[in-house]
Amino acid sequence: MNENDSKQTIKKTIFSKKSIPYLLLLPAFLFYAVFWLLPVLSGVKEVFTDFDGNFTLLGNFKLMAQSDLIGPAIFNTATFAAVSVMLQYFLALLLAVLLSRKFKSSKLLMFISMIPMAITPTAVAILWKTGLVRDGWINTVLIGLHLIDKPIVFMGAEGMSAVFLIILIDTWTVTPSVMIILIAGLQGVQRELKEAAYLFGANKWQTFKDIVIPILKPSITTSIIMRLIAAIQVWSIAVMVLGYSKVPFLVERIAFYGEAVPGVNTSQKLAFTLSFLTTLIVLCATVVYLKASKGAGAGSHETGRKRPAKVKEAAK
Repeated sequence: MNENDSKQTIKKTIFSKKSIPYLLLLPAFLFYAVFWLLPVLSGVKEVFTDFDGNFTLLGNFKLMAQSDLIGPAIFNTATFAAVSVMLQYFLALLLAVLLSRKFKSSKLLMFISMIPMAITPTAVAILWKTGLVRDGWINTVLIGLHLIDKPIVFMGAEGMSAVFLIILIDTWTVTPSVMIILIAGLQGVQRELKEAAYLFGANKWQTFKDIVIPILKPSITTSIIMRLIAAIQVWSIAVMVLGYSKVPFLVERIAFYGEAVPGVNTSQKLAFTLSFLTTLIVLCATVVYLKASKGAGAGSHETGRKRPAKVKEAAK
């Protein structure tokens, strides 16, 4: 009896209401532990060991600092992340507000805006590469419209011109995904709130700034963090359109050392070290943005508390 009672107690403990959620999450945890955590730990080990397997704290980072194009890669990545996120957010917000008005051709505009989302990254690269060549469709259209007299050599772009070319391609590709997040957030804006704002004398800009934007804050935070992480990790479009080393980015350098020069002794160490650096940059950028958005949110709430007193004074 005692043995049976102990077995029953163990079963009740394992399958209790508190333990069932953890049991349901256990397969997912094991999956991530085997296919994500172990490779990550193995990569971190490579970052802090030399070629002989001995521990080194800064040896691989010094090797990375001496590698070619690491400075331009960091600068291009920072420029791409800052400019592309701001540009895509502005365009996505503009389209989201426009489409939320549900005018006559809003569904058609929505359909056209969503087309880039249905195209795979490889197809996007092929589409734009065939357009950017000297005899591509972009020059054909521009010459047909009499906007230019001779073809523009887009593929010859270098430096910041090439970076902004990649920004334009990336903006065309991912703006619809940001737009969808913001449209979903606009669905939570109640019509009564806008009507009340208009009733108390607020104009459209004040209503949008003081009512719509604060309600959209969760959607804005989500979309910007997603785009910031993706922007820091950009590489595939740059490589497929312009090739390696034409526009160096951090992750493009990882792919270069991992695929283009795999036989070099230092290539593996450089790839792992750059991966570690990119991960740290992504984490730091996300934390800084979250803290900045919380600080801005606290300031807006404080302004909101003071506003009723001003309204009362104006009413008197």
